[in-house]
Amino acid sequence: MRSIGSEPQDFASDLLAGRQILVTGGSGSLGTAFVERALSGAHGPPERVVVFSRDEAKQHDLRIRWARLGAATDDAIWSDSLRRVKFHVGDVRDVDSLSNAMDGIDTVIHAAALKQVPTCEYFPEQAYRTNVVGADNLVSAVRRNRASLKTVVGVSTDKAVKPVNVMGMSKSLQERILSKANLDLPDCRFVLVRYGNVVASRGSVIPLFAEQAASGGPLTITDSAMTRFLLSLSDAVDAILRSLIHARRGETLVPLIPSARIIDLARAVAGNDDIDIRVTGVRPGEKLHEILVSEEERHRTVQRGEDLFISSILPELREGAPDGIEPHFPVEYSSEDSPVGVAELRRMLGRAGLLEAADKVDHQSR
Repeated sequence: MRSIGSEPQDFASDLLAGRQILVTGGSGSLGTAFVERALSGAHGPPERVVVFSRDEAKQHDLRIRWARLGAATDDAIWSDSLRRVKFHVGDVRDVDSLSNAMDGIDTVIHAAALKQVPTCEYFPEQAYRTNVVGADNLVSAVRRNRASLKTVVGVSTDKAVKPVNVMGMSKSLQERILSKANLDLPDCRFVLVRYGNVVASRGSVIPLFAEQAASGGPLTITDSAMTRFLLSLSDAVDAILRSLIHARRGETLVPLIPSARIIDLARAVAGNDDIDIRVTGVRPGEKLHEILVSEEERHRTVQRGEDLFISSILPELREGAPDGIEPHFPVEYSSEDSPVGVAELRRMLGRAGLLEAADKVDHQSR
């Protein structure tokens, strides 16, 4: 099982070389992390990377930040990569803008989503339009550009498994839409990546805990028993890259990642026993525990390397007998099982560079 902030993985030096990549939600936390990895040249220089999102302000900020970085660095690969990145303001709800941005593209990373659970509960129609209609529009855009498209990676979430909230329901439908597209567009490979909470993404809990700790507390959690799967942005990008290599048509890649109790995560970030932790109650749509592989799915799941691969529920996409070894989860893969403790969390978060704010609080309190 990988830990948070594990060492960067080695991929083929030409994995992204020459690719024409479109990243929907490209100005979000994950989209930005993927684009920056691609532009680094670590996996071969892509021919073109298109940042597709509806937030022109974030795109403008990225353009300025990357331009300044390119001017300040001696890294010729990064400076050269800046001419390969393109910005496209558009919305996955608009099939025409999506199709236009996809012209000549061969690889799509579909990261656009409404992902805040309470927000989706209060605005379910908006979650449906982005997460469900957006996925259907993506398939339509691929159909229009089928001559060039080779691979689509859909980014999903553990909340799509046995969903109880709007966000999870809409992402579950997104998974089914993209998986089924393999039958309609057999020349393009549609695969999925499903994981848990990205610990440093925009709106995640660790930055909140750090801010609360910096002001002396209290740290707020919703339930003392709540658990979540955790991984870093770099780990999330690694999972996407592994799906490009290993996932077969209709498969969902699930990385083996740690889980933790949220109260222990708060203690790990605070690093100070004197800071109060306050329980505020479960928010609308929240589960106590998340699941990455359900009891039903485990019968379609094999382990290859350090990842689990769930084959499609559609029998037409389960060609031949599955290979690999049976996963070691007797019923389902739940965050409730074997969460790591505070000491291990501090070690993981420290390695990922996520404890600077908490360490400042510790220093100031001594």
